[in-house]
Amino acid sequence: MGLMNRVNDLIQSNLVTVLDKAEDPAKLLNLLIIEMQQALNECRTTAAAILCEEKALKRQQSDKLTSIAQWQEKAEIAVSKGRDDLATAALKEKQRVAADMAAVEPELVKLTDSLAKLADDAQRLQDKLSAAKAKRQSLTQVHSVLNARVRVNQQLHSDKVAHALSRFDVIERRVESIESQVEAYEMAAANQSDTATQIDALVKDEALDKELAALKAKVKQSA
Repeated sequence: MGLMNRVNDLIQSNLVTVLDKAEDPAKLLNLLIIEMQQALNECRTTAAAILCEEKALKRQQSDKLTSIAQWQEKAEIAVSKGRDDLATAALKEKQRVAADMAAVEPELVKLTDSLAKLADDAQRLQDKLSAAKAKRQSLTQVHSVLNARVRVNQQLHSDKVAHALSRFDVIERRVESIESQVEAYEMAAANQSDTATQIDALVKDEALDKELAALKAKVKQSA
């Protein structure tokens, strides 16, 4: 009786409402799952016991049917032999066995009804348990996401991050300074190269003019 009441309470309980009122939903949910699993195991154990009892009663019915047939046969034999007294005794035994068998029938009906009720309750309890496990999985995922967010926020607001960003700014300014120096050096080198080229060109032009003048003078003398 206690098992049936407990199973009914678990089945009728509104899981969402219970969790909403709880201070620690995850902890309460784990306790509910454990209690549901225990109740489901007890349902199955009780059903197995009832099945064994049902099989025993059915064996009794079968044995009594056999006994009734045997007493009927004995009564017929006694009548055929002219022994009405033995036939009457056999018929009395047959009636007694039939009465015993009739008494078994209500017990079988009760057991059958109990089995049907247990099977229905066990199925509903199993559905409830599956829903609770799915809810626990959902809560676990939400908890994991929230923990990840907390860790990210802690990192974003930590002194280490601020220090790292500050160090990055310093390094970035150094890199920019070096790049500027390299660009200035390259521009100076380019200017120096251009000046030297122009001077070399002037020297080459002067030499060419001298050579041309000497050639003209030579040709003039030959003429």
